[in-house]
Amino acid sequence: MREHILSAEPTHSVWNRDLEPRLVVSSGDVVHMACTDATGGQLTLHSTATEFMAIDRTRIHALTGPIAVAGAEPGDVLQVDVLEVAHKGWAWTSVTPAMGYLSERFTEPYLFHWQLEPDVTRSLAPAIVPLRPFCGVMGVAQAETGAFRTRPPGPFGGNLDVRELSAGATLYLPVFVPGALFSAGDAHAAQGDGEICINGMECPSDVTVRLTLHKHQPLSGPLLESAPRTNEHGPAWITIESGPDAFKAGQAATSRMVDLLAARWGLSEVHAYLLCSVAMNLRLSQVVNTPMVTVSAAIQKSILPERKLF
Repeated sequence: MREHILSAEPTHSVWNRDLEPRLVVSSGDVVHMACTDATGGQLTLHSTATEFMAIDRTRIHALTGPIAVAGAEPGDVLQVDVLEVAHKGWAWTSVTPAMGYLSERFTEPYLFHWQLEPDVTRSLAPAIVPLRPFCGVMGVAQAETGAFRTRPPGPFGGNLDVRELSAGATLYLPVFVPGALFSAGDAHAAQGDGEICINGMECPSDVTVRLTLHKHQPLSGPLLESAPRTNEHGPAWITIESGPDAFKAGQAATSRMVDLLAARWGLSEVHAYLLCSVAMNLRLSQVVNTPMVTVSAAIQKSILPERKLF
């Protein structure tokens, strides 16, 4: 295992299988990635709402990468162990006209700045908000040729905004192109399920991941093994699906969970379906990356025998 350091610049804000990798690693290597905030450093702790409205939105997400994994080919699985996501003491959250879950109610631009302590922020008194930093975007290049904006998530991962992607979690992604071409960014110091006003606590961060390749493994979309948490439920297996119809995305995530339980734990499909009904948590992870909604289906690991899936 080797360790690598990758600076944030130059960032990229599209998925494109023809992007040259900025780094080539071997399976099992660790990468320390510097990540800007989602705007690519266009905002500071002192920026105003007027300045926010004037940013170059073609730079949104400002991802670090891509990173090629030697030997990765379509049909493989890339395992991403999230070892650390460290914020840098400040963050921002905005309201953007015509965007967000309540866009018809909140129509004026607004920009809020957060001062971050190591584990909480007290900036929005009297609330004390716990922090659990994670990357809103983690993904690999899509199979299709061309440049695609990073806002819509998909089977390749991308702009999932699943808050369980914090330190200690493991994300499994299907590989679509040689090298996989992994990128990450759009870190949030904290975020609620749904990310309803269109932002979490957007922050620059230092991100450390381990990239491991599993050859010839079928996987139709992102699968997450979440980290233990002290203030909520314990670690879980989570299937993730995105689509323009939240109901259908929830059905797809649930169906994948049934398949996972049947294939890996030997349950019959109908028994897996019953287990999902009594023990699975179905959540809206994000509702603002229009036209795509992301739904997560989670089964707590404590109710199942321990398994390694790959």
